[in-house]
Amino acid sequence: QKLAWEQQEPAERKLNFVPQQYRCLRAVPAYSRFIHERFERCLDLYLCPRQRKMRVNVDPEDLIPKLPKPRDLQPFPTTQALVYRGHTSLVRCLSISPSGQWLVSGSDDCTVRFWEVCTARCMKTLPVGGVVKSVAWNPNPTVCLVAICVEQSVLLVNPCLGDKLLYGATDQLLESYVAPEEERVQPVRWVTATVEEHSKGVRLVVQHSKAVKQVTWHGKGDYFASVVSDNSNMQVVIHQTSKRWSQNPFRKSKGLVQCVLFHPIRPYFFVATQRYVRVYNLLKQELTKKLMTNCKWVSSMAIHPGGTWPPCSPRSCRVSEGGTERPVQPGGLGCRQGSGVQAGLWVQAGLWVLAGLEPKPRADPSPPHHSDLLQNPLLVPVKVLKGHAITLDLGVLDVLFHPTQPWVFSSGADGTVRLYT
Repeated sequence: QKLAWEQQEPAERKLNFVPQQYRCLRAVPAYSRFIHERFERCLDLYLCPRQRKMRVNVDPEDLIPKLPKPRDLQPFPTTQALVYRGHTSLVRCLSISPSGQWLVSGSDDCTVRFWEVCTARCMKTLPVGGVVKSVAWNPNPTVCLVAICVEQSVLLVNPCLGDKLLYGATDQLLESYVAPEEERVQPVRWVTATVEEHSKGVRLVVQHSKAVKQVTWHGKGDYFASVVSDNSNMQVVIHQTSKRWSQNPFRKSKGLVQCVLFHPIRPYFFVATQRYVRVYNLLKQELTKKLMTNCKWVSSMAIHPGGTWPPCSPRSCRVSEGGTERPVQPGGLGCRQGSGVQAGLWVQAGLWVLAGLEPKPRADPSPPHHSDLLQNPLLVPVKVLKGHAITLDLGVLDVLFHPTQPWVFSSGADGTVRLYT
């Protein structure tokens, strides 16, 4: 070992001395290289500040991301085309049919209205007896069903619009249910609509213990999830329409749940609390990812149809992006001072994201720019759409993209729904 140590270069040696053995600690002599090493240390301290440093000249223009021109990103909505009038109070929520022909809106005037998109004609008005917090049209094109959140219940409504064979087949599907022999314990109560409710279009009523604030459908149209205003582990309930069966997926409360969302392709379930977005695997029944946001309060959430980018819309003054693959950098995207983002949505026909400002008239639709796959996408503001009037210090409450056209729907506190094309 000593011969190998002597043959090594001084820089390659693990020890710069040869270990020796002494009979006791009093026999250990002073370190022979103490003065030499102290002198080298003084040289390092003396010469280190006087080393020549190469200054890097950085052009400030190179630090600003190069954004594409808006005319290269067309088509996107630019002008207001139609105004849907009829509600007498705040229009809180919107949803559109998979075909893009019918639009449903829920309002604080205790009514749900069904509109024809191209003509702005109100086809049907459904009084529900309470403030409508959320509406969701079934994404399955073979099922004509709308879920409506009213106080402590979720109404499953067949609007009976469009193809008669389609909504007739939906009623046959619901009527084919056979109740099990043994009654199962469920966190909610499934009630068949009365004759009067059936004539208005209501088919089923799912009664919860607390007020329901959001409902969302699974991509295949059989399952839907509801969020309850509660601090316990009963905040999220997943329902199956064909079996009329409901279950609570969580044993513990991870915080105050704001909204939930199903992945459009994979068996993932997104749960957004005030500060985090948790991604659960429904098959493995485990937590897959925990996404952190740069805001204080997440109010809404939407996911790209490809399942890559889930944006979170906060009530603070910035749009936060928690990507499952790579982060999205905002290129000059932000809210004006004193405003909060109330709703965010990805367009289903392209790579466009829309954010709605609560007190301000409209928001910026902006696309993630994927010109270079080696770079992170950028949120590019292209247009500010205005039209809603400020009412009760509120502006836009919900935004929605058309499933096939580059059109945008918005609902506001002024009681109107507007279409931008």
